[in-house]
Amino acid sequence: MRPACLLSVLALSLPPSGAAQGAQVEEWVRARAREQEAPLRAEAREQPKSEQLWRERPANDPGPPDFVPPTTLAPLIRAVRPGVVNIGTSNARGSSGGPSRSAGSGFIISPDGHVVTNNHVVDRARQIRVKLADGREFLAEVVGRDPSTDLALLKLQGEVGQLPCTYLGDSDNLEVGDWVVAIGNPFGLDHSVSHGMISAKERVIGVGIFDDFIQTDALINPGNSGGPLFNMRGEVVGVNTAIISQGQGIGFAVPINMVKELLPNLLVNGRLARGWLGVNIQQQGGAGAQKGAVVMDVFKGSPAASAGIRPGDRVTAVNGRAIESYLQLLRRIAILAPGTEVKLTVHRESKGREVAVKLTERPSPQSLQALAAAGRLDELGVVVRDLTPEIAQNLGSGPTSGVLVAGVLPQGPAEQAGLQAGDLITEVNKRRVQDVKGLRAALEASGQSQTALVRFQRGDAVRYVVIRLAG
Repeated sequence: MRPACLLSVLALSLPPSGAAQGAQVEEWVRARAREQEAPLRAEAREQPKSEQLWRERPANDPGPPDFVPPTTLAPLIRAVRPGVVNIGTSNARGSSGGPSRSAGSGFIISPDGHVVTNNHVVDRARQIRVKLADGREFLAEVVGRDPSTDLALLKLQGEVGQLPCTYLGDSDNLEVGDWVVAIGNPFGLDHSVSHGMISAKERVIGVGIFDDFIQTDALINPGNSGGPLFNMRGEVVGVNTAIISQGQGIGFAVPINMVKELLPNLLVNGRLARGWLGVNIQQQGGAGAQKGAVVMDVFKGSPAASAGIRPGDRVTAVNGRAIESYLQLLRRIAILAPGTEVKLTVHRESKGREVAVKLTERPSPQSLQALAAAGRLDELGVVVRDLTPEIAQNLGSGPTSGVLVAGVLPQGPAEQAGLQAGDLITEVNKRRVQDVKGLRAALEASGQSQTALVRFQRGDAVRYVVIRLAG
């Protein structure tokens, strides 16, 4: 019952009296009304949680922690725009080369004029022109490029002075929901700006082993290719690369940490000369499995073998950066130049340790197949097969027995001695060999000898070579 109604009822039930007595009665009635209303108000405030369908933030609640809504991106864009460039090319078709066209975007990474862009922007270009935000134009040459990551490093020609350049950030620190800005030249429109957020990380879109893209909803259109993706500190965190034509608001960028690892390789080698550990690896599987990549096999004479890595070891980090899958390990190693020394965090029997490994160049696909072949002889550094009539016929008339060298292991004893795939081994240490079994027996008969005198046939020529056997 409302207080006013309760007051009227009580007042009507009392006999008339003087003014003073009436005031006392009215105050008494109001006090009783407040007593009756208090439990009703408390019950309304203390609604059981099971009956609450939603919650509302109190007026004095500051909101999500560490969140400051942006009001304008203009100061950020003014600061970073001078480091973004427009790239125009004329293609290589015909002797005249054809007209120049706006091909894409890029960004300056050093004051002396090194520029990062996409490989497809400059691929097959006869001439490359780079236009700066201040209107200046320079010719550029390709320093190095790699189709597998779609990255290219350019160098501006002529007197460039001290150019405005971008800062490179740390793409590993990105989180889904972080604000980002893309600047480029979509459809030839100079220095267009779009903004959005990080939609996902480590996206695999099926373009190769280096699939590790940042997904963003910042608008990326043709002409944005090769341009920078900035974080809110004005640092480049990605290279805008790919769009999905069937969708809207879905763009992809190469993480800048991958770019930073690749740039020294491109600068020195002009291409992606892939580093190699010399291991077969497997992903940890199953619920609750530990993160990392498990070593299944270590090739003899490989960098991993020299560093003491063994089958069963679990690699969890490269140069202090965590490894959560075998694909991450493959990418991190393959993108480094041969000769690079890396520190691996390796766990063996629940104990972790740091291992320094000096990478060599990744062997050719044929050599890798040889490494995994059944007829592999590590002590000689070859893969061998029995000489069948069909093989003998292909080699030409003459050979009727011997062992065919099907492959030579990279940097193995046979390769160093000059043996080649296609050679036919006929003797080892003056002992005639007719098949793989006989070759193995001849090597075993050599006992503790560290060398083997090998007679082999190459075409019509017969040669001898001394091979220092691998331990």
